[in-house]
Amino acid sequence: MKMSGVRMLASAPLLMFLLSLLVASFLDTTAGQIGVCYGEDGNNLPSNSEVVAMYKHYNIQRMRMYGPNPNALNALRGSNIEFILDVPNGDIEGIANSQMNANTWVRDNVQKYSDVRFKYISVGNEVKPEYPAGKGTVLIQAMQNIDRAISEAGLSIKVSTTTYMGAFTETYPPSHGRFRDEYRNFLQPVIDFLVQKRSPLLVNIYTFFAYDDSQGKIPLEYALFTQTNGGVNDSPYYYQNLFDANLDSVYAALEKSGGQSLEIVVSETGWPTRGGLGANVENARTYVNNLIQHVKKGSPRTRGKAIETYIFAMFNEDNKGPQEYEKYWGLFFPDKKPQYDVNFN
Repeated sequence: MKMSGVRMLASAPLLMFLLSLLVASFLDTTAGQIGVCYGEDGNNLPSNSEVVAMYKHYNIQRMRMYGPNPNALNALRGSNIEFILDVPNGDIEGIANSQMNANTWVRDNVQKYSDVRFKYISVGNEVKPEYPAGKGTVLIQAMQNIDRAISEAGLSIKVSTTTYMGAFTETYPPSHGRFRDEYRNFLQPVIDFLVQKRSPLLVNIYTFFAYDDSQGKIPLEYALFTQTNGGVNDSPYYYQNLFDANLDSVYAALEKSGGQSLEIVVSETGWPTRGGLGANVENARTYVNNLIQHVKKGSPRTRGKAIETYIFAMFNEDNKGPQEYEKYWGLFFPDKKPQYDVNFN
Protein backbone atom coordinates (compact mmCIF):
# COMPACT_ATOMS: atom_id res chain seq x y z
CA MET A 1 0.00 0.00 0.00
CA LYS A 2 2.80 2.41 0.84
CA MET A 3 4.47 1.73 -2.48
CA SER A 4 1.15 2.36 -4.23
CA GLY A 5 0.78 5.66 -2.37
CA VAL A 6 4.26 6.72 -3.47
CA ARG A 7 3.38 5.90 -7.04
CA MET A 8 0.20 7.95 -6.80
CA LEU A 9 2.03 10.94 -5.34
CA ALA A 10 4.76 10.70 -7.94
CA SER A 11 2.23 10.53 -10.74
CA ALA A 12 0.44 13.74 -9.68
CA PRO A 13 3.04 16.08 -11.26
CA LEU A 14 2.97 13.92 -14.38
CA LEU A 15 -0.81 14.23 -14.56
CA MET A 16 -0.57 17.99 -14.15
CA PHE A 17 2.07 18.12 -16.90
CA LEU A 18 -0.11 16.07 -19.25
CA LEU A 19 -3.11 18.27 -18.42
CA SER A 20 -1.08 21.40 -19.19
CA LEU A 21 -0.12 19.93 -22.58
CA LEU A 22 -3.78 19.19 -23.31
CA VAL A 23 -4.81 22.76 -22.41
CA ALA A 24 -1.97 24.20 -24.51
CA SER A 25 -3.04 22.04 -27.44
CA PHE A 26 -6.63 23.23 -27.05
CA LEU A 27 -5.56 26.87 -27.02
CA ASP A 28 -3.41 26.34 -30.09
CA THR A 29 -6.40 25.02 -32.04
CA THR A 30 -8.72 27.84 -30.94
CA ALA A 31 -7.38 31.38 -30.56
CA GLY A 32 -3.81 30.50 -31.54
CA GLN A 33 -4.33 29.80 -35.23
CA ILE A 34 -5.70 33.27 -36.06
CA GLY A 35 -3.54 36.24 -36.96
CA VAL A 36 -4.23 39.64 -38.51
CA CYS A 37 -2.31 41.34 -41.33
CA TYR A 38 -0.97 44.77 -40.45
CA GLY A 39 -0.69 47.03 -43.50
CA GLU A 40 0.33 50.66 -43.18
CA ASP A 41 -0.83 52.16 -46.49
CA GLY A 42 -3.26 54.54 -44.84
CA ASN A 43 -3.44 57.95 -43.19
CA ASN A 44 -3.74 58.77 -39.50
CA LEU A 45 -3.06 55.21 -38.36
CA PRO A 46 -2.08 54.58 -34.73
CA SER A 47 1.60 54.35 -33.85
CA ASN A 48 3.30 50.97 -34.12
CA SER A 49 3.47 50.64 -30.33
CA GLU A 50 -0.26 51.38 -30.06
CA VAL A 51 -1.00 48.74 -32.69
CA VAL A 52 1.03 46.09 -30.86
CA ALA A 53 -0.88 47.00 -27.69
CA MET A 54 -4.14 46.48 -29.61
CA TYR A 55 -3.03 43.00 -30.72
CA LYS A 56 -2.37 42.08 -27.11
CA HIS A 57 -5.60 43.65 -25.85
CA TYR A 58 -7.72 41.72 -28.36
CA ASN A 59 -5.75 38.48 -27.92
CA ILE A 60 -4.51 38.48 -31.53
CA GLN A 61 -1.50 36.20 -31.24
CA ARG A 62 -0.09 36.45 -34.76
CA MET A 63 0.78 39.30 -37.13
CA ARG A 64 1.89 39.63 -40.73
CA MET A 65 3.64 42.70 -42.16
CA TYR A 66 4.59 43.35 -45.77
CA GLY A 67 8.10 44.67 -45.26
CA PRO A 68 10.51 45.64 -42.50
CA ASN A 69 9.65 48.69 -40.41
CA PRO A 70 12.19 49.33 -37.61
CA ASN A 71 9.61 51.10 -35.43
CA ALA A 72 7.17 48.19 -35.73
CA LEU A 73 9.91 45.64 -35.11
CA ASN A 74 11.02 47.51 -32.00
CA ALA A 75 7.40 47.65 -30.79
CA LEU A 76 7.15 43.86 -31.22
CA ARG A 77 10.13 43.18 -28.95
CA GLY A 78 9.11 40.98 -26.05
CA SER A 79 5.44 40.98 -27.12
CA ASN A 80 5.38 37.21 -27.78
CA ILE A 81 3.34 37.85 -30.95
CA GLU A 82 4.26 35.37 -33.68
CA PHE A 83 5.30 37.30 -36.74
CA ILE A 84 5.43 36.84 -40.51
CA LEU A 85 7.73 39.32 -42.23
CA ASP A 86 7.70 39.75 -46.01
CA VAL A 87 10.64 40.43 -48.25
CA PRO A 88 9.02 43.06 -50.53
CA ASN A 89 8.68 42.08 -54.18
CA GLY A 90 10.97 44.90 -55.23
CA ASP A 91 13.85 43.53 -53.12
CA ILE A 92 13.74 39.97 -54.42
CA GLU A 93 15.89 40.34 -57.53
CA GLY A 94 18.74 42.01 -55.65
CA ILE A 95 18.68 39.32 -52.97
CA ALA A 96 18.60 36.57 -55.60
CA ASN A 97 21.69 38.02 -57.26
CA SER A 98 23.80 38.39 -54.11
CA GLN A 99 24.25 36.29 -50.99
CA MET A 100 25.74 39.40 -49.37
CA ASN A 101 22.48 41.28 -49.97
CA ALA A 102 20.56 38.41 -48.37
CA ASN A 103 22.92 38.35 -45.40
CA THR A 104 22.53 42.11 -44.93
CA TRP A 105 18.73 41.91 -45.16
CA VAL A 106 18.57 39.18 -42.52
CA ARG A 107 21.09 40.95 -40.27
CA ASP A 108 19.27 44.28 -40.37
CA ASN A 109 15.67 43.07 -40.29
CA VAL A 110 15.70 39.76 -38.42
CA GLN A 111 18.88 39.00 -36.49
CA LYS A 112 18.91 42.48 -34.95
CA TYR A 113 15.53 41.75 -33.32
CA SER A 114 16.33 38.62 -31.33
CA ASP A 115 13.38 39.15 -28.97
CA VAL A 116 10.79 39.19 -31.79
CA ARG A 117 9.10 35.84 -32.49
CA PHE A 118 9.64 35.48 -36.23
CA LYS A 119 7.55 32.57 -37.50
CA TYR A 120 8.05 32.80 -41.27
CA ILE A 121 9.88 34.97 -43.75
CA SER A 122 7.75 35.28 -46.89
CA VAL A 123 9.93 36.06 -49.90
CA GLY A 124 7.45 38.02 -51.96
CA ASN A 125 3.69 38.43 -52.00
CA GLU A 126 1.63 37.22 -54.97
CA VAL A 127 4.61 37.13 -57.34
CA LYS A 128 3.37 37.04 -60.93
CA PRO A 129 5.14 35.68 -64.04
CA GLU A 130 5.55 39.17 -65.49
CA TYR A 131 7.35 40.47 -62.37
CA PRO A 132 11.16 40.44 -62.26
CA ALA A 133 10.85 37.97 -59.37
CA GLY A 134 8.72 35.68 -61.56
CA LYS A 135 11.36 35.29 -64.25
CA GLY A 136 13.42 32.12 -64.46
CA THR A 137 14.89 31.08 -61.10
CA VAL A 138 14.91 34.51 -59.45
CA LEU A 139 12.35 33.66 -56.73
CA ILE A 140 13.86 30.33 -55.70
CA GLN A 141 17.37 31.81 -55.68
CA ALA A 142 16.21 34.60 -53.36
CA MET A 143 14.51 32.09 -51.06
CA GLN A 144 17.61 29.93 -50.92
CA ASN A 145 19.83 32.94 -50.17
CA ILE A 146 17.54 34.14 -47.37
CA ASP A 147 17.35 30.61 -45.95
CA ARG A 148 21.15 30.33 -46.06
CA ALA A 149 21.54 33.71 -44.34
CA ILE A 150 19.12 32.69 -41.59
CA SER A 151 20.95 29.41 -41.04
CA GLU A 152 24.36 31.09 -40.93
CA ALA A 153 23.00 33.56 -38.38
CA GLY A 154 22.11 30.60 -36.13
CA LEU A 155 18.38 31.21 -36.43
CA SER A 156 15.56 28.71 -36.99
CA ILE A 157 12.90 30.47 -39.07
CA LYS A 158 10.95 28.93 -41.94
CA VAL A 159 11.31 30.59 -45.35
CA SER A 160 8.44 30.52 -47.83
CA THR A 161 6.62 32.69 -50.36
CA THR A 162 3.03 33.87 -50.65
CA THR A 163 0.94 33.03 -53.70
CA TYR A 164 -2.77 33.53 -54.41
CA MET A 165 -5.76 31.90 -56.09
CA GLY A 166 -4.89 33.53 -59.43
CA ALA A 167 -1.96 31.09 -59.69
CA PHE A 168 -4.40 28.16 -59.95
CA THR A 169 -6.90 26.93 -62.52
CA GLU A 170 -9.63 24.28 -62.81
CA THR A 171 -10.49 24.80 -59.14
CA TYR A 172 -14.04 23.48 -59.63
CA PRO A 173 -14.46 20.85 -58.45
CA PRO A 174 -11.61 21.29 -55.96
CA SER A 175 -9.95 17.95 -56.79
CA HIS A 176 -9.25 19.22 -60.32
CA GLY A 177 -7.19 22.15 -59.07
CA ARG A 178 -3.75 22.67 -60.59
CA PHE A 179 -1.15 25.41 -61.05
CA ARG A 180 -1.46 27.53 -64.16
CA ASP A 181 1.43 26.64 -66.46
CA GLU A 182 2.96 30.12 -66.35
CA TYR A 183 3.04 29.99 -62.53
CA ARG A 184 4.24 26.42 -62.25
CA ASN A 185 7.26 27.33 -64.38
CA PHE A 186 8.78 29.35 -61.53
CA LEU A 187 6.91 27.85 -58.55
CA GLN A 188 7.86 24.19 -59.13
CA PRO A 189 11.40 24.65 -57.69
CA VAL A 190 9.80 26.59 -54.83
CA ILE A 191 7.53 23.63 -54.06
CA ASP A 192 10.52 21.28 -54.12
CA PHE A 193 12.38 23.62 -51.74
CA LEU A 194 9.44 23.79 -49.32
CA VAL A 195 9.13 19.99 -49.32
CA GLN A 196 12.83 19.63 -48.56
CA LYS A 197 12.68 22.22 -45.76
CA ARG A 198 9.27 21.10 -44.44
CA SER A 199 8.04 24.67 -44.71
CA PRO A 200 4.44 25.61 -45.53
CA LEU A 201 3.19 27.37 -48.64
CA LEU A 202 1.47 30.68 -47.89
CA VAL A 203 -1.68 31.35 -49.93
CA ASN A 204 -4.03 34.35 -50.00
CA ILE A 205 -7.65 33.17 -50.29
CA TYR A 206 -10.54 35.61 -50.77
CA THR A 207 -14.04 34.26 -51.32
CA PHE A 208 -15.17 37.87 -51.81
CA PHE A 209 -13.30 38.15 -55.11
CA ALA A 210 -14.96 35.04 -56.52
CA TYR A 211 -18.38 36.24 -55.35
CA ASP A 212 -17.84 39.76 -56.73
CA ASP A 213 -16.50 38.48 -60.07
CA SER A 214 -19.44 36.10 -60.46
CA GLN A 215 -21.90 39.00 -60.14
CA GLY A 216 -23.98 36.98 -57.71
CA LYS A 217 -23.92 33.64 -59.53
CA ILE A 218 -22.03 32.18 -56.57
CA PRO A 219 -24.48 32.19 -53.64
CA LEU A 220 -23.57 34.73 -50.98
CA GLU A 221 -24.21 32.13 -48.29
CA TYR A 222 -21.61 29.83 -49.87
CA ALA A 223 -19.04 32.64 -49.63
CA LEU A 224 -19.94 33.64 -46.04
CA PHE A 225 -20.00 30.17 -44.38
CA THR A 226 -23.77 30.45 -43.86
CA GLN A 227 -25.04 27.91 -46.41
CA THR A 228 -26.98 25.09 -44.76
CA ASN A 229 -28.48 23.25 -47.77
CA GLY A 230 -26.70 22.09 -50.88
CA GLY A 231 -23.03 22.37 -51.75
CA VAL A 232 -20.39 20.83 -53.97
CA ASN A 233 -19.96 17.06 -54.03
CA ASP A 234 -16.38 16.13 -54.92
CA SER A 235 -16.28 12.54 -53.70
CA PRO A 236 -15.14 11.63 -51.12
CA TYR A 237 -15.35 15.27 -50.01
CA TYR A 238 -18.33 17.58 -49.72
CA TYR A 239 -18.13 21.38 -49.62
CA GLN A 240 -20.61 23.75 -48.02
CA ASN A 241 -18.43 26.86 -48.27
CA LEU A 242 -16.17 28.46 -50.85
CA PHE A 243 -13.23 28.93 -48.47
CA ASP A 244 -12.79 25.17 -48.03
CA ALA A 245 -13.27 24.57 -51.75
CA ASN A 246 -10.55 27.10 -52.61
CA LEU A 247 -8.17 25.79 -49.97
CA ASP A 248 -8.57 22.16 -51.00
CA SER A 249 -8.13 23.03 -54.68
CA VAL A 250 -4.67 24.31 -53.70
CA TYR A 251 -3.97 21.06 -51.85
CA ALA A 252 -5.02 19.19 -55.01
CA ALA A 253 -2.66 21.32 -57.11
CA LEU A 254 0.20 20.62 -54.71
CA GLU A 255 -0.46 16.89 -54.95
CA LYS A 256 -0.09 17.13 -58.73
CA SER A 257 3.23 18.96 -58.29
CA GLY A 258 4.93 16.71 -55.75
CA GLY A 259 3.91 18.86 -52.80
CA GLN A 260 1.42 16.52 -51.16
CA SER A 261 3.30 16.70 -47.83
CA LEU A 262 3.04 20.49 -47.60
CA GLU A 263 0.85 22.42 -45.20
CA ILE A 264 -0.94 25.54 -46.40
CA VAL A 265 -1.04 28.70 -44.31
CA VAL A 266 -3.85 31.07 -45.33
CA SER A 267 -1.80 34.25 -45.27
CA GLU A 268 -4.66 36.63 -46.15
CA THR A 269 -8.43 36.41 -46.15
CA GLY A 270 -11.20 38.81 -45.29
CA TRP A 271 -14.22 40.75 -46.52
CA PRO A 272 -14.47 44.48 -47.34
CA THR A 273 -17.03 46.82 -45.84
CA ARG A 274 -17.43 49.01 -48.96
CA GLY A 275 -16.69 49.17 -52.67
CA GLY A 276 -18.06 46.00 -54.26
CA LEU A 277 -20.94 43.56 -54.56
CA GLY A 278 -21.90 42.42 -51.08
CA ALA A 279 -19.23 44.64 -49.51
CA ASN A 280 -20.82 45.92 -46.32
CA VAL A 281 -20.30 45.82 -42.57
CA GLU A 282 -22.82 43.05 -41.92
CA ASN A 283 -21.27 40.67 -44.45
CA ALA A 284 -17.76 41.48 -43.21
CA ARG A 285 -18.84 40.74 -39.63
CA THR A 286 -20.47 37.48 -40.70
CA TYR A 287 -17.49 36.32 -42.77
CA VAL A 288 -14.78 37.12 -40.22
CA ASN A 289 -16.55 35.68 -37.18
CA ASN A 290 -17.59 32.53 -39.05
CA LEU A 291 -14.04 32.19 -40.38
CA ILE A 292 -12.52 32.33 -36.89
CA GLN A 293 -14.75 29.48 -35.73
CA HIS A 294 -14.49 27.49 -38.95
CA VAL A 295 -10.70 27.29 -39.24
CA LYS A 296 -10.50 25.48 -35.90
CA LYS A 297 -11.97 22.42 -37.63
CA GLY A 298 -9.90 22.13 -40.82
CA SER A 299 -11.12 21.64 -44.39
CA PRO A 300 -12.57 18.38 -45.77
CA ARG A 301 -9.03 17.32 -46.79
CA THR A 302 -7.52 18.33 -43.41
CA ARG A 303 -10.44 17.52 -41.13
CA GLY A 304 -9.58 17.98 -37.45
CA LYS A 305 -6.43 20.05 -38.08
CA ALA A 306 -6.73 23.79 -37.44
CA ILE A 307 -5.89 26.05 -40.38
CA GLU A 308 -3.36 28.76 -39.57
CA THR A 309 -5.11 31.84 -40.96
CA TYR A 310 -4.44 35.60 -41.15
CA ILE A 311 -7.31 38.07 -41.51
CA PHE A 312 -6.79 41.03 -43.81
CA ALA A 313 -6.53 43.61 -42.37
CA MET A 314 -6.10 45.47 -39.11
CA PHE A 315 -7.09 48.88 -40.55
CA ASN A 316 -8.65 50.44 -43.63
CA GLU A 317 -5.89 51.72 -45.93
CA ASP A 318 -7.15 54.77 -47.79
CA ASN A 319 -4.08 55.09 -50.02
CA LYS A 320 -4.75 51.79 -51.77
CA GLY A 321 -6.44 51.32 -55.12
CA PRO A 322 -7.35 51.41 -57.92
CA GLN A 323 -10.37 49.34 -56.96
CA GLU A 324 -12.46 51.10 -54.32
CA TYR A 325 -12.86 47.96 -52.21
CA GLU A 326 -9.08 47.78 -51.67
CA LYS A 327 -9.38 50.60 -49.13
CA TYR A 328 -11.96 48.96 -46.87
CA TRP A 329 -10.78 45.68 -45.35
CA GLY A 330 -10.00 46.95 -41.86
CA LEU A 331 -11.26 45.48 -38.63
CA PHE A 332 -10.61 48.83 -36.93
CA PHE A 333 -10.88 52.53 -37.70
CA PRO A 334 -7.71 54.65 -37.36
CA ASP A 335 -9.00 55.89 -33.98
CA LYS A 336 -8.75 52.23 -32.82
CA LYS A 337 -12.53 51.73 -32.57
CA PRO A 338 -13.78 48.44 -34.05
CA GLN A 339 -15.68 48.64 -37.34
CA TYR A 340 -17.70 45.66 -36.10
CA ASP A 341 -17.60 43.13 -33.29
CA VAL A 342 -15.07 40.31 -33.67
CA ASN A 343 -14.59 37.49 -31.18
CA PHE A 344 -10.93 36.39 -31.40
CA ASN A 345 -11.37 33.81 -28.62
